[in-house]
Amino acid sequence: MKVTIIGAGNMGGAIARGLAAGTIVHAADITITAHTQQTLDRIQADVPNIHTSLDNRQAVEGAHMVVLAVKPWLVQSVLEQIYPVIHQSHPLLVSVAAGISFDQLTEMLGGESFQMVRVIPNTAIAIGQSPTLMSFNSEVEESQKQLLKAMFDELGTSIVIEERLMAAGTAVTSCGIAYAFEYIKAAIQGAIELGFYPHVAKAMIDQTVLGAVQLLEKNGTYPDAEIYKVCTPGGITIKGLNEMTKEGFDHAVIAGLKKAAGK
Repeated sequence: MKVTIIGAGNMGGAIARGLAAGTIVHAADITITAHTQQTLDRIQADVPNIHTSLDNRQAVEGAHMVVLAVKPWLVQSVLEQIYPVIHQSHPLLVSVAAGISFDQLTEMLGGESFQMVRVIPNTAIAIGQSPTLMSFNSEVEESQKQLLKAMFDELGTSIVIEERLMAAGTAVTSCGIAYAFEYIKAAIQGAIELGFYPHVAKAMIDQTVLGAVQLLEKNGTYPDAEIYKVCTPGGITIKGLNEMTKEGFDHAVIAGLKKAAGK
């Protein structure tokens, strides 16, 4: 299967590197485009067998799947460039552009029907740890759905949701990784204030967060169950949690997610 990725920025480049390292798509079957040769050279330095191009229209010739990994405001111009080719071949279109709906994509394509998938990864896709949200339009065949899921499961975990939940899901996962970093940053600052050197504080917090996630995954539990295991009656953990709640921790997280989702 030949895959063309239009856009070699942070997300497009990460997808290319991840797919090339997986088992489903061979590096030699991937073509990626960019505005500058310098950007393409960086990708090819990491993935020598990948094909690169500065010409979007030429790059999509013969592609079975075209990944639109450009900023939302560039999607229409890219589709206009490649339409004369994809009009004939009808590849599966995978859009990574946040906020561009299936209806909008179809309108940009002059109302023509294509198999289309909306995909929202986060930056952890670069290390194969992205929670990648996926939504399919009604044209996508079941075999293609399974293929896409398998591809992005190699880059983390794929999660199929309804298109109407894409904005909310983007807030929780794609934006959410920044919110997780913000907690880690605050915890490191707190540890430094308590007397630890920054590198020691970071090592402690990194492993604490990593261990928390792995406990949830291994035990199949929700956070409350693990929290209560740590909270001795009258102990310091519950006192710390109650103080964080009083200071607005829970409310701040929920309010931030809703704001990012446009609610």
